[in-house]
Amino acid sequence: MQPFIRGRYQARLARTDHEILAAQRLRWLCFVARNDVSDDGTQIDCDDLDSHCRHMLIEEVETGRLICCFRFLPLAGGSEIARSYSAQFYNLAALESFDGPMVEMGRFCIHPEIRDPDIIRTAWAAMTRFVDEAGIEMLFGCSSFVGTEPEDHADAFAMLKERHLAPRRWLPRVKAPKVFRFARALRLRKPDPKRAMAAMPPLLRSYLAMGGWVSDHAVVDPALRTMHVFTGVEIRAIPPGRRRLMRAVAG
Repeated sequence: MQPFIRGRYQARLARTDHEILAAQRLRWLCFVARNDVSDDGTQIDCDDLDSHCRHMLIEEVETGRLICCFRFLPLAGGSEIARSYSAQFYNLAALESFDGPMVEMGRFCIHPEIRDPDIIRTAWAAMTRFVDEAGIEMLFGCSSFVGTEPEDHADAFAMLKERHLAPRRWLPRVKAPKVFRFARALRLRKPDPKRAMAAMPPLLRSYLAMGGWVSDHAVVDPALRTMHVFTGVEIRAIPPGRRRLMRAVAG
């Protein structure tokens, strides 16, 4: 994928180990530093999967400052899904039969000091370009809620239970040792739509707008103090109007 500029931001793939290190540093600031960990300026967030992924960088054109990043792992099909980050936390046996190119999107983060909706639009434009160029048929990953108390996210989880559960043929099963089975626990709860959408992580809202779906349970991550749901979207199921808009933004 060639670099491109959208307004104030440039999206491009990392080319060097130094650029990947910068993305890992931003990830640490977003995922770890918020938990009141002391910072000497050298800490990074990294794992073994980084070497198998491509890393997307969103930078300010004027300053070159890295303000957003994510990584993605292309897979030939469901037969390779055990290689994914998500497979560490979810039983994805149902998705092994998916017959088409897939990509896992993960470690999505925006610098904690920056608030601009154009950043996430630029990120999705970059991902749209890759999906189209590579002929991807399913996009998936983990969408994280900050905090590990289910009640803090109850309306959002109830909304997911009511409107956005995965089709049974693709439904991820429980694998992680600590989960919140929200579809079962909140089966009688009616969500407040306004509070539910306000509590949805921005990345998850984008998935849902594309017709995305989620697992019926959330995995509790005590280390990062988050709860995450498996999230997937079949590219051919994206509403035509949304698909046209995304491709227009991607140029």
